[in-house]
Amino acid sequence: MGTGHNHSAHQPIVVRQRGKHLVVDIHAHLNVVAAEEAVRQAIPDLPRGLPFSCPASDAVNGRMFAQIGSRLNGVAERIEDMDRLGVDVQSLSPNPGQYYYFAPPELGRELARTINDGIAEAVAAVPDRLVGLGTVPLQDVDLAITEMRRVVHDCGMRGIEIGTNVGGRDFSDPAFRPFFAAAEELGILLFMHPLGFTQGERLSDHYLNNLIGNPLESTIALSHLIFGGVLDSHPGLKLCVAHGGGYVPAYSGRMDHAFRAREDCRQLIAREPSSYLKQIWFDSLVFDRGQLNHLIATYGADHVCLGSDYPFDMAEPDPVGFVSQLDNDKRARVLGLNAAELLSLTTGEDN
Repeated sequence: MGTGHNHSAHQPIVVRQRGKHLVVDIHAHLNVVAAEEAVRQAIPDLPRGLPFSCPASDAVNGRMFAQIGSRLNGVAERIEDMDRLGVDVQSLSPNPGQYYYFAPPELGRELARTINDGIAEAVAAVPDRLVGLGTVPLQDVDLAITEMRRVVHDCGMRGIEIGTNVGGRDFSDPAFRPFFAAAEELGILLFMHPLGFTQGERLSDHYLNNLIGNPLESTIALSHLIFGGVLDSHPGLKLCVAHGGGYVPAYSGRMDHAFRAREDCRQLIAREPSSYLKQIWFDSLVFDRGQLNHLIATYGADHVCLGSDYPFDMAEPDPVGFVSQLDNDKRARVLGLNAAELLSLTTGEDN
């Protein structure tokens, strides 16, 4: 069993900074082919990764995956792209299609181990440019905690990517509390990333289950974490939410009003819902500078991290340029300093 040696469990990782600012992309994905093959063998009739879709979107996705396959599954072209984009370090998290929370627990554990070992192997190939975030079988919380401790202590992982629900169960479910307590104790990052909206019957056309469904799914997950008291009970939790946190950060005033007006909206929390948003982090992947400016003005430049969604077609094509309008201090924090603190990275001694 791992113990709670918070930050001493992992020494800072020395990474390479090439330009004026350290640039860390906290939102980039790696697909592990070995796990994909294993799950297809074990469960021939796999559920669709993005269930609400249409033939037009399926066709575009088919072409996209063929085009990005070598980048999504490997390292060499990834490093070339990072050099071109001005990114020093990528935080590699699993392809969200590889959560596999639907698998029986023992299989889920094996698949998670395969994915995590694959990510660790990729990081080991270029350790000053890549850092790993793992996955855990959240369909069984005890197995999830054991695997989380393994990847942190044995594989040098800096955190865990989590979905927004587990088989339709929200993270406010008391069954998940030990997982959040263990993550808080380990002092590691949880990177929350959605995979479409669970009830997306009306979102099949025009790729809406990604365009609207992803931020909507994060909005709901985050709302349950707030109103369900999880963020209240675990103030030390390091949580970063993809896609700028979904829609909650832009429209939290309605929640605060409900908290004041209705007792059913304050059963498990002691203060206004928006106050809990101040203790988490958001990535910069919002595609609109006005929205980025709002995140920074409301939650602080120290709570926004550069995120690209590499290598998908919904990635920000110029993540560094997207934040170029920020003043120097804010830009430095968003480009890399915040992520370096969350992931325990250092550039060494003035190099």
